[in-house]
Amino acid sequence: MDFPFKHAIFDLDGTLLDSMNMWNDVDRKFLAQRGLPCSPEYVRAVKTLNFSDAARFTVDLYNLAESAEEVMAEWLRLARQAYEREITLKPSAGEFVRALRARGAALAVATSSKPELYLPALIRCGIADCFSAFVTTEELGCGKDSPKVYLEAGRRLGAAPAECAVFEDLLTGARCAKAAGFYTVAVYDPHAAADEAALRALADRYIRSFAELL
Repeated sequence: MDFPFKHAIFDLDGTLLDSMNMWNDVDRKFLAQRGLPCSPEYVRAVKTLNFSDAARFTVDLYNLAESAEEVMAEWLRLARQAYEREITLKPSAGEFVRALRARGAALAVATSSKPELYLPALIRCGIADCFSAFVTTEELGCGKDSPKVYLEAGRRLGAAPAECAVFEDLLTGARCAKAAGFYTVAVYDPHAAADEAALRALADRYIRSFAELL
């Protein structure tokens, strides 16, 4: 295996889970029901926010009559079935995670998603028990534009940033992890293709598939 670290921290959506199409569909469907546009600028903005901040941003941007809580409830309703029944792992992601765990690595999740969404998907895909810690931006009150979620994941693993690799598909997250001292592996996702050159330049390593590390 071409991976020198004992500890690893993984983003989920767009990194381990092939779920970004689903979230774009949720955004489009939610806004279309209200006769509103789903612009590329909006999609880029909400990707970096935690769930509640994204809801508040949406309410403010579109001057919605609903509360942020009502927006989140609708998003969860639209997304839950896909995570429970449809979302899959990205190619070779499961094999890589299981191989790391078998080697004795301590693994953590650092995500903007909610446990009621991602846990059913990870359980169904057979890798939930590979992780020792799950950290969400929601519980820390931050977004992926802050290194807090990665630092807390490392703390729960008992590892310093220099001992961990962070896997991220988003430029914002990868930039924060790198600045905090983590070895950063950028993972290609079609929905972040516009940032591919920047991710290649920033990250310690760039992969288009986890098969490259096996």
